[in-house]
Amino acid sequence: MSDPMTTGHGDGPRAAGPASDAVFPRRAATLDEVARRAGVSRSVASRAMNNVRNVSAAKREAVALAARELGYVPNSTARALATKRVGSVVLAVSHDDPAMFGDPFFSQVLAGVAAALDRSELDLTLLLASSERGQARLERLLRSRGSDGVMLMALRRDDPLNRIVAATDLPVVLGGRPFEGDARWYVDVDNLGGGRLAAEHLLASGRRRLATITGPLDLQASVARSRGFADALAARGLPADQVEEADFTYDGGYRAMTRLLAAHPDTDGVFAASDNMASGALRALRAAGRRVPEDVAVVGFDDLDVARHTEPELTTVGQPIRGLGREMATMLARLIEGDTPTPIILPTHLVVRGSAPGGT
Repeated sequence: MSDPMTTGHGDGPRAAGPASDAVFPRRAATLDEVARRAGVSRSVASRAMNNVRNVSAAKREAVALAARELGYVPNSTARALATKRVGSVVLAVSHDDPAMFGDPFFSQVLAGVAAALDRSELDLTLLLASSERGQARLERLLRSRGSDGVMLMALRRDDPLNRIVAATDLPVVLGGRPFEGDARWYVDVDNLGGGRLAAEHLLASGRRRLATITGPLDLQASVARSRGFADALAARGLPADQVEEADFTYDGGYRAMTRLLAAHPDTDGVFAASDNMASGALRALRAAGRRVPEDVAVVGFDDLDVARHTEPELTTVGQPIRGLGREMATMLARLIEGDTPTPIILPTHLVVRGSAPGGT
């Protein structure tokens, strides 16, 4: 009886021959083969493939070229065992509303994080961790070492996440300076200088009865922006006593501006510590019959897209929001690789538009 493997007749498998790769896939290349082609030892090839330090740029390039030519695909399980890593990091946010990720600020932070992690081949887990359930999930993840490191955003003064991450030996990078303690690794923007820029611009335009709408004062960024604003007024001998606290939202800005007008009807300049709050303040001023900027000049903070769509367009303190996310993720990736980066403070700058033009 004929062997169906070799006759080529009937419905059996095709005969072996040049086209047999279509039936029997080509064997995957091994790390040893990559090392031989690159002209390095297997251990050097392994370190290069796993982005471990102490491998020269020339050898890294040779290994990468050999891997591409051979179609080498690293075994993720073997890589994890070799490096004691899982190839994943966490971005935990002290917030309980999933809609937060649709907020322009956080979406830009997230875009920056994703861009940096794409280069490092680390996966990202997003975690809302203000609820007890979210905090317990983060604790389990860290305790089981189900992540290589953590990024934390929007930590408040007494945030439970401070306690949770203090108990882990995994790398932790903060988005924003901590309220207390000496965090080793964080990325922040110059909030103090940004608040000062806002006040100085309003003063330069001839405004003297200035008010501010702060963000939540259990957030370091809110306190720093408010302090910078107050410092600039103090340098000119002016009080900084027209203050209302809000929550970084449009509605919060509207309500705070309404309260300011009731308490201080002669206000002629306002610094709102976010563009969303500044947009709400513009609406409140319009409802009260105040012209912007003729009667009251308004400055925001962030330079989000909304600042270009208000009427008039919003003068604001710009910050590199996407850069904040990018630098956080880059710092965490460096820590995972064994580097020792230092904290980063990103600059702010003034963007002048119609709500608070220059001049007097």
